[in-house]
Amino acid sequence: MLSYAEKLTISPAEMTEADIEDLRSAGFDDRDALDICEVTAYYAYVNRIADGLGVQLETWLPDS
Repeated sequence: MLSYAEKLTISPAEMTEADIEDLRSAGFDDRDALDICEVTAYYAYVNRIADGLGVQLETWLPDS
């Protein structure tokens, strides 16, 4: 699952049916694959919106 999410984040144009097959081989069904894809894509989307608008971290969050 994490390899799928990483690949989708870093190189989305390289995703293939084989990536879904890998999830299935690991025990995920098609609904799981959809959920994994949606959460990964949404996280990337929200971060790009925040970065694009110059949103700063909350001041109460510790520096990492």
